[in-house]
Amino acid sequence: MRPTQAMMAGGEGPIGKHGKFLGGWGHFGGMPQRGIISYTLSANKQNPFAGAAHAAVFNTWRRFSAQVLYVAPPMIFFYYAMSWATERNHYLSSKAGREEFNE
Repeated sequence: MRPTQAMMAGGEGPIGKHGKFLGGWGHFGGMPQRGIISYTLSANKQNPFAGAAHAAVFNTWRRFSAQVLYVAPPMIFFYYAMSWATERNHYLSSKAGREEFNE
């Protein structure tokens, strides 16, 4: 089995049919290129929370409105079922309920 061209070059020689140097292992990209301009903004000049409050309000509303129809109907159903059961238990525990269902 023949080693690849990158292995034969040892990572420090020209690679590829055009003889482009990629750089050593861990430092791919070669020499810095000329004519490329990049602009950066220092970390203390950036505003990482710009629009965070606005986005939080509308994102919360979007997520709430997407899930409310899955959560609210069962909660409403079980609330009314529990209130009916509580009232029924109070009635059956009262004097009138015991007289009605006393056997």
